[in-house]
Amino acid sequence: MSLMQVLFYMMAFIAVASALFVAGTRNLVRSIFMFFITLFALAGLYVLALADFVAITQIVIYVGGILVLILFAFMLSGKETLNATGRQSDKFISINKLPALLLSGLFLIVLLNMIFKIDANNLEWIKKSAITKNMILPNSSMTENVGINLMTKYLLPFEAISVLLMIALIGAAHLSRKGRGA
Repeated sequence: MSLMQVLFYMMAFIAVASALFVAGTRNLVRSIFMFFITLFALAGLYVLALADFVAITQIVIYVGGILVLILFAFMLSGKETLNATGRQSDKFISINKLPALLLSGLFLIVLLNMIFKIDANNLEWIKKSAITKNMILPNSSMTENVGINLMTKYLLPFEAISVLLMIALIGAAHLSRKGRGA
């Protein structure tokens, strides 16, 4: 096993373990700091995949911006809001969670349907990417190359981070509300 494989498995383990901790814990402070570790581990995975631009973007935008936004929302939220989040029911399936479970199940069905039916090898921009072999050529446009790589080789991590950004913004807005029922 090479050093790159060891580093990949170590970063992947850190990212998955910290993400599971974020999803499973009820303590918001620990969850926020483990989210910090998750985002840095993902940036490390991008560096190992030779996606330096995406790694720097990950650190600057998501770690530097979104996580700070979440921390400020947490610090500015009142004790009533924080105590209300801890008093939710422990049941996995309840009538309050039914719309979220139905929506996530529908999203899973659409996602799996798309994955199984897509013919990714016949898309025009993937053919163009395959011709250049995802390498930066001296005469190619840097912006065009970044765009092609983001929409081919790094599409799944790019979309996962955008969903994570949306969840972070919704969570920050939810935590920062004062005086309303949570």
